[in-house]
Amino acid sequence: MRDSDSPLVRRSQAGDLRAFEALVERYRDVVFRVVARITGDVDAEDVTQDVFLRAYHRLDRFRADGPFRAWLLQIAHNAAVSHAGRRRVGSVSWEVLEDEPRPEAHGTPADEVEARERRKRLDLKVKGLSPQHRAVLVLRDIEGFSYAEIAQVTDAPVGSVKARLHRARGELIDVLRHNTYDWDLPGERRA
Repeated sequence: MRDSDSPLVRRSQAGDLRAFEALVERYRDVVFRVVARITGDVDAEDVTQDVFLRAYHRLDRFRADGPFRAWLLQIAHNAAVSHAGRRRVGSVSWEVLEDEPRPEAHGTPADEVEARERRKRLDLKVKGLSPQHRAVLVLRDIEGFSYAEIAQVTDAPVGSVKARLHRARGELIDVLRHNTYDWDLPGERRA
């Protein structure tokens, strides 16, 4: 547990709502990003709120044998995967990246439009992946989590995380190769 999380968690467990609000404020953005990339932007806010409600009601189950962040993101992962599974239609939103700082663009306006269109096409391809594959792909390749952190969040062995990630990347590359005019992928030639 992050040193600064410890006192807030203990106070939250003792019923201090302001301490829990501080935890919500600290982790709202990362929970939203993880949820949005599994469920899509439309449902992300509702699922994010549900995550924090679940966490609050389960605070007595948090044993501090791991980081609070990982425990919270495990709840977020499970809620998002469950929601996406119920809908059977989901949209991973890579557009959330639009709000994140990017290096200065050195291209033309046409380059910017093309890049935006590629992100939209990527969104369509990624939403075809299973929620479990989307989750590990997002946690590793977008959020930068370690395999051990992903294992804790998804409640799966590290070997399973690596296998899911390998399958998810393979599936995504295979889907993208069907549209080689969109992507410059290794091992494929453009016609």
